[in-house]
Amino acid sequence: MSSLPRSSQAVVAEIVRSGFVEGRHYGSVVALASDGRLEWSVGDVASPVLPRSCNKPLQAVAMLEAGLDLPPDLLALASASHSGEQQHLDGVRRLLERAGLTEEDLQCPIDWPMIDSVRDEALRTGAEPSRLFMNCSGKHAAMLATCVANGWDTATYLDPAHPLQQQVVQTFSRLTGEPVATVAVDGCGAPLLSTSLTGLARAFRTLALATERPEQVVAEAIRSHPELVSGSTRDELALLRAIPGAIGKAGAEACYAVALPDGRAYALKIDDGGARARPVVMTAALEWSGVLDLPGVDAEAVRRTGEHVLLGGGLPVGEIRAAL
Repeated sequence: MSSLPRSSQAVVAEIVRSGFVEGRHYGSVVALASDGRLEWSVGDVASPVLPRSCNKPLQAVAMLEAGLDLPPDLLALASASHSGEQQHLDGVRRLLERAGLTEEDLQCPIDWPMIDSVRDEALRTGAEPSRLFMNCSGKHAAMLATCVANGWDTATYLDPAHPLQQQVVQTFSRLTGEPVATVAVDGCGAPLLSTSLTGLARAFRTLALATERPEQVVAEAIRSHPELVSGSTRDELALLRAIPGAIGKAGAEACYAVALPDGRAYALKIDDGGARARPVVMTAALEWSGVLDLPGVDAEAVRRTGEHVLLGGGLPVGEIRAAL
């Protein structure tokens, strides 16, 4: 079993309390210029990583190539790590109904909403944990719908040998420009494909620049329904609304990919999986590359997505700050 060498990681964020650096987040970041060349990088951006849910838009492209046909809002849900809000639950139900399926056909885990406030509201209303609440239920519903469209077995859709998953590998390799070195199991139970951060940025760049199906359709679904790709209170939504035409997706273990309509693309991973550092580092990467100075970009809104205040006695005493 191989993993990313510790020595290849760089300090990308510092934990600063009362002016004292009490800890550091290590990681890697890659930035591609508008013409696709490597603009700059920090850490190891060539070795395989597991991008987790950053892979979902690429999986959605594969499903369209396999014959799936969805309206933009449901295609956004197919690319989502959703918050479990009512808009997400209703959309996943619609997606299943279109395929003649029900929640019982889903094979993602039974779960609560991933966002505390949404989970608390579900508890107040007496809801029970469910597969619909699980943040990957849109992807799983789309996978099932792709199977129905092709007459493939729905009971084994998570098997890496299933025709659906073989299509995903083929499409994923094409978009990243790299062979798949590792097939793991994601938190939702679906096959999880590895690529380098450079390959991930390259794939998102392809989607952001696409003018033809299916890549263009997935990118437009993300642009037109970013609240369905994440949720109404998420930092990813705020970032996409602040940068016209951008697409992006965050993943577990502090992975993040963002691409602009001019071809610039960024991908990062925080080594320890510290999610609090993820938007901090992405904001710094975008600012370092001059994205915040582009016409139409709400620079202050972007900066707010990268703010993480540390409290002491209930008052601000420090921050997580980027160290690129």
